[in-house]
Amino acid sequence: MKLSSSSLATDRARIKGLGAAKSGTKHFWHQRVSGVALVPLTLIFLCTMISLAGASYESALATLRNPFTGILLLCFLLAGVYHMRLGMQVIIEDYFPQEGIKLFLLMLNTFFAALMGLASVFALLKISFGM
Repeated sequence: MKLSSSSLATDRARIKGLGAAKSGTKHFWHQRVSGVALVPLTLIFLCTMISLAGASYESALATLRNPFTGILLLCFLLAGVYHMRLGMQVIIEDYFPQEGIKLFLLMLNTFFAALMGLASVFALLKISFGM
């Protein structure tokens, strides 16, 4: 889009649609909210794993099969994967100026996060349901 100084449009109309993709604030808040959610979820995860140190296999399995523990671990995994994807997206956007490479890495980042999320959910469901 070429801007013309002789255009009858106002300054605001000429620049509308240019610049940021209008998703920066949304991305910022998603990253902050997922980060805040991860604080208690990480503490719960660490406490759970520390309590299982030295426990028998059956005891550890029983703890992980508890629905409350399973739901909290699922929230931890999904929030962690989502937060990881958002963080890597910012790094890629900031440090890779070439659009082709940037697009490829952003797609790779999304696929990697989806794969990690699916693998984590699968593992947790397999443990929870004793498959």
